[in-house]
Amino acid sequence: MGSNKIEGLIRLDDLVDVQTDAVVSRTLMEAEGGTVTLFAFDEGQSLSEHTAPYDALVQVIDGDLKIVLGGKDHEVTSGDSLLMPADVPHALYAQKPTKMLLTMVR
Repeated sequence: MGSNKIEGLIRLDDLVDVQTDAVVSRTLMEAEGGTVTLFAFDEGQSLSEHTAPYDALVQVIDGDLKIVLGGKDHEVTSGDSLLMPADVPHALYAQKPTKMLLTMVR
């Protein structure tokens, strides 16, 4: 990641800002074993249904997401986490401005 490499103690909430009518992401770590990406969603923003070839853990830092996982709705709010198994269709919808951390394990 060059000069953007993040090291040491960090506050996740400070690393990405919610932007009007947008989904913003910032990769914090990328390695052979997986990735860690921070997302910020404005209210009403979403990621449409898709699958991923790896298990992933969503951790909501601040806000409220509706995550549809395998056809089942989950309300995931500040401090909550949700495991999303590989190859299971999922979609995310921000109920209000939200920041989340996505850890994908290869």
